[in-house]
Amino acid sequence: MNLTKKHPKVKLGHGVTPLESLPNMSKLFPFYQLFIKRDDCTGLGMGGNKTRKLEYLMAEALSHNADVVITCGGVQSNHARQTAAAAAKLGLECHLILEPVAGTPKAYYQESGNVLLDHLFGAHIINISADEDSQAKMEHLAESLISQGRKPYIVPMGGSNIVGSLGYVACGLELAEQFKSQSLSIDTIVLATGSAGTQAGLLVGLALADLNINVIGICVSRSGNEQEELVFNLVQQILGYIDKPELISRDQVVANGSYYGEGYGILNTQTVDAINVMASKEGILLDPVYTGKAMSGLIDLATKNLLSGEKILFLHTGGSPGLFAYQTQL
Repeated sequence: MNLTKKHPKVKLGHGVTPLESLPNMSKLFPFYQLFIKRDDCTGLGMGGNKTRKLEYLMAEALSHNADVVITCGGVQSNHARQTAAAAAKLGLECHLILEPVAGTPKAYYQESGNVLLDHLFGAHIINISADEDSQAKMEHLAESLISQGRKPYIVPMGGSNIVGSLGYVACGLELAEQFKSQSLSIDTIVLATGSAGTQAGLLVGLALADLNINVIGICVSRSGNEQEELVFNLVQQILGYIDKPELISRDQVVANGSYYGEGYGILNTQTVDAINVMASKEGILLDPVYTGKAMSGLIDLATKNLLSGEKILFLHTGGSPGLFAYQTQL
């Protein structure tokens, strides 16, 4: 399926990201062989999954003749960082609405990691309080800019609307080609799931490629039931957009809410252990908010022999700049 025929995209990333084996991690689990899809290597502003989404979102912004983009997220938002990088690459002004995250470190958190990169990419940062509505703030800022003769484009939190999710529909199709070229039959894919666009898009892409692979989202911010509803609602929107309404059923959407701990962005021992083992065994950096928690879930499920099949793929969605903001806890 040619997604760009229905909706254009602008090239921001490196293209096809590596699909590699994890031989040292695999030795830890007698029942499984582990692989990794390196979407931390997308190339834009230190990489990450949001680059794929932004290729479609920024194309839409340009089609609307936007000269400024606005988005929001937590203080250490990977999405905000990659949006700022995309805006810099395309010569657009960028405004970031950043909200505090309870339970996060005091030292380094407000100025290191992604925040430092936001500044380097030239973004205008607006910090709001926990009781303020980030969506309302974005809309108010857009109205103010319009009154000044500007043409703002609002990128949704996480880039997770229909347009942004097309990036992971494309990723699912990309994976199908990689599986074919490597003669690889993956049984289960594990990934971090938050704003829902990555998991929703991936499910649609795999279904379009006629691949029957279990996809398990490890929740980073809410219960499994809540996350499944969020993902499935977006899946249905995407399927309606591409005129394939019956392609995916509700029972294909699986999210596990057992590993996010006390809440979004709050580091726990299991996540620290997962970050350490991936770094020391494979030389791969995870992050404290998304991929570290997802890997902690994969490790626990694999240790308990609860994953379907033998060949397991971890989708690395990036986030390593956030490590520097959590250095006192790591």
